[in-house]
Amino acid sequence: MSSDVASAAQNESNVNSPSAHFQAYPSGITYVQYSLEKEPEFLPQIRDLISKDLSEPYSIYVYRYFLYQWAELCFMAIDTTDNNKLAGVVICKLEPHRGGPLRGYIAMLATKETFRGKGIATTLVSKAIDLMIEKNADEIALETEETNTAAMKLYERLGFLRSKKLHRYYLNGNSAYRLLLYLKEGVGSMPTEAMDNFADIPQSVQDEFRAGPHER
Repeated sequence: MSSDVASAAQNESNVNSPSAHFQAYPSGITYVQYSLEKEPEFLPQIRDLISKDLSEPYSIYVYRYFLYQWAELCFMAIDTTDNNKLAGVVICKLEPHRGGPLRGYIAMLATKETFRGKGIATTLVSKAIDLMIEKNADEIALETEETNTAAMKLYERLGFLRSKKLHRYYLNGNSAYRLLLYLKEGVGSMPTEAMDNFADIPQSVQDEFRAGPHER
């Protein structure tokens, strides 16, 4: 076990977070925060895991757009019983939204099929939420495919609300829901130029994101 993974496992029981009651720690699973030093070991695994549910895999540029700017907002579930292989990951960003609220955005979420149903995805998202709260986020947004009922339940359990239905949102013609989690009173009434999570994302990244859903 690497020193980073070992120290994370040792400290998990001492973590006191706003969403701690949502977090699960299955046997053999530990949670680790991504950092750029971990790229050689984990970025290939992240790409492989997320690509399994995409008709067209994202380019490495998409991952690096998020991970180079907001590495600390990526959390990984590591299987310590299998050479620290990746079992799940969440990738997020946090920045001011068009002159309005400081908005977190959950960009990608994936769990290895053999580990689904164990609370790992919920734990990853809740850890990301906790850190965004710590960083003074006003709200957190995401899109999820309308047919992905499991993801919808996960986010609604964490307090997200359906903000808008996005008809034919993905390039394959499928629709999505935009979900929002308001973290501060009155945030929903703050003015913004547009309620588009992609407004501050480069066009090339937008195009790849809309090629298909990115949450499993």
